[in-house]
Amino acid sequence: MAAETQSVTAPGQTKENAILVADNVVRTFGGLRAVDVEHFEIERGKITALIGPNGAGKTTFFNLLTGFDKPDTGAWTFNGESLSGVAPYRVARKGMVRTFQLTKVLSRLTVIENMRLGATGQRGEKLLSSVFAPLWRDQERSNTKRAEDLLERFKLDAKRDDFAGSLSGGQRKLLEMARALMVDPELIMLDEPMAGVNPALKQSLLGHVKSLRDEGRTVLFVEHDMDMVRDISDWVVVMAQGKIVAEGPPDDVMADPAVVDAYLGAHHDTELSFEDEAKIVAEAEAEIEAEIAETEEQS
Repeated sequence: MAAETQSVTAPGQTKENAILVADNVVRTFGGLRAVDVEHFEIERGKITALIGPNGAGKTTFFNLLTGFDKPDTGAWTFNGESLSGVAPYRVARKGMVRTFQLTKVLSRLTVIENMRLGATGQRGEKLLSSVFAPLWRDQERSNTKRAEDLLERFKLDAKRDDFAGSLSGGQRKLLEMARALMVDPELIMLDEPMAGVNPALKQSLLGHVKSLRDEGRTVLFVEHDMDMVRDISDWVVVMAQGKIVAEGPPDDVMADPAVVDAYLGAHHDTELSFEDEAKIVAEAEAEIEAEIAETEEQS
C-alpha cells in the first residue's frame, strides 16, 4: 500500500525512492525475539531516526543490516542489491557504512593513520604490489589528501598526528564519522552519535549530520535525545520489543499513542481508584517485609 493512503504513523510504509528495503527480519536469542521487523524502508537523501526504549532491538537491527550479526530469517537490499549474508567489509565497499555507540578508533594509531585505514582498495595492502612503492605511492598521497581535507572539515586537523587514544569522547565520534566518509558512502548509519558527547561538541555533530544530507547522502541514526531527533530528522521510525510500531514525520510520531506507550508503558495515564492504589501499596510493603525477614534469617 502506498504511503499516501496509510495513516501518517503506520509502520512499514513504502517510500518513493527507497535506498534500503528489509523484509521479515527476525533475530532471536534463546526465547527472546530481539528483532521482528516485517517491512522497513529508508528513503534516499533523507535523515531517518530510529528510536525506541532501551532493549527495543535498535542496535541489533543495525548489526543485522550491516553484516555484524546474522538473522534467523529475513532479507534486505541496498540499491536493489541483496545484502543478506554479505560480510561487513563488503557492505562498506558497496557504500553503506556505520559507526558504533562505543567508538572503534584504533587508540595506538595516530588520527591520520586511522583515517587512512578507512580508505578501500589500497594497492599497498597487497603482498606483491606492496614491495614496489611506485605502484601505491600516488594512491596513498591521494588518500592522505582526502583524509586531511576531512579532518579539516571536522575540525580535527590540529589533532592530525596525535594518538587517537588521546581524543575526547566527542572527538572520537567526529573521527569515526570522518573516517566513514573515506569510502564516499551513500548511506551512513550512526549508532547513538550523541552518547557521551559534551554539550560543546553536540552542536558541531548536529551540523555535520545535516551536512551529510545536504551532500545528497542518506543518514539512518539511533538516538535517545528527542530534541536532536526533532531538530534534524525528516522521518522517524519507532521500535518497541523488536517490532516497528510507528513511523512518520517527527512531530506526528511524538504525538502517537503507540509511541507514548512504547516509552512509558501501556495505560500509563490510567487513573487508579483508591482501592487499586491501596492494593499496590500493600503489595509493595509485603514484598519489603518478606525481604527483611529473609535477610534476618540469613544473618
